[in-house]
Amino acid sequence: MMTLEDFKAARRVLDGVLHPTDLIHSPFFSKATGNQVYIKPENMQVTGAYKIRGAYFKCSTLTQQEKERGLITASAGNHAQGVAYAAQAAGIPATVVMPTTTPLVKVNNTKDYGARVILQGETFDDAAALAAQMSQQEGLTYVHPFDDLTVATGQGTIAYEIFKDLPDVDVILAPIGGGGLAAGVSTLAKLLNPQVKIIGVEPAGAASMKASLEAGQVVTLPQVETIADGVAVKTPGEQVFPYIQQNVDEILTIEDGELVDAFLDVMERHKMVVENAGLLTIAALHHLDCKGCNVVPILSGGNMDVITVSSLVQHGLINRSRIFTFSVQLPDRPGELLRVADLVARESGNIIRLDHNQFVNINRQSGVELKVTLEAFGKAHKEEILASLRRAGYDAQEVMPGNLYG
Repeated sequence: MMTLEDFKAARRVLDGVLHPTDLIHSPFFSKATGNQVYIKPENMQVTGAYKIRGAYFKCSTLTQQEKERGLITASAGNHAQGVAYAAQAAGIPATVVMPTTTPLVKVNNTKDYGARVILQGETFDDAAALAAQMSQQEGLTYVHPFDDLTVATGQGTIAYEIFKDLPDVDVILAPIGGGGLAAGVSTLAKLLNPQVKIIGVEPAGAASMKASLEAGQVVTLPQVETIADGVAVKTPGEQVFPYIQQNVDEILTIEDGELVDAFLDVMERHKMVVENAGLLTIAALHHLDCKGCNVVPILSGGNMDVITVSSLVQHGLINRSRIFTFSVQLPDRPGELLRVADLVARESGNIIRLDHNQFVNINRQSGVELKVTLEAFGKAHKEEILASLRRAGYDAQEVMPGNLYG
């Protein structure tokens, strides 16, 4: 069982190991949701995620024999880095099996902490199967990323820090993949204040915990599909499941598109990079049915490669009509391109890219296809620009932008 004494022991072990991740009050999210929102930025933690807590505490509890055998784990990235870091600090050899879809930054960071990395399968569950097999074949000590009560206890120390910074917290939002973080945080939070509400947040395309709670037992999804790779888990943890049942009050599910908007909000308003799994709780703020409450969303990690960052920025700007592309057919004569550019400039549109194709057809009255990608202030501004072009006689049609960075 996870007891108050266990959590106290974990806090002692982690003292001096962790970076302080004090709560950050968010005027933007507070105003947008009608609550007082205080962000818990575990994306700023050692190894860039909360996972160092459970991994480090787990390593501290291993016997000398278990350490000598070496460690093995499976992870979509953040637990891998936590185990590699903790093992290196303790002088223990570590092997990590990661899905082939793991972002490169997580793979390289894990290697940099001294672990042997093996890529296997497309999901965490594929990697976990190989890790369990290797544990048996090579006699390695298996450190499960979430279905381990010692690991979950380490993760739960987040609740101590939340209550220290905000004793009258009303709602805590925790991302859920396998359930280790939510189990640890919810159990300790309820021990400290049984009245606090704990809400778990899953991606709609990988809501294995919600399905399990509805079934009354752990179930396995046939497949998972989400951009939140850190929580793309088909089967939640058996050991942590009873703690979720008892201490998590509600589960919210979030569509991937909402994570794109959340990424832009956090980056622009708080100047932080947060990975998609960590953005679940930010997106969930807009689904709460309470007002005037003290709400703490846990940002579980920030390990995101720059390619994913650039893709999210591009998609986010397009979603909000801050970047858009229109296509128009022009007569093939001098001055037409200048005329379109002048119309856009008068409406304060900022042109990013022009594609001017003179060979669409042989009709010189409409023989040039012009595609223009530009910046706007939002949907209303976009519509004003398109309306201005149409009033000038151009049949301007919005089309999907190409790669803005290509």
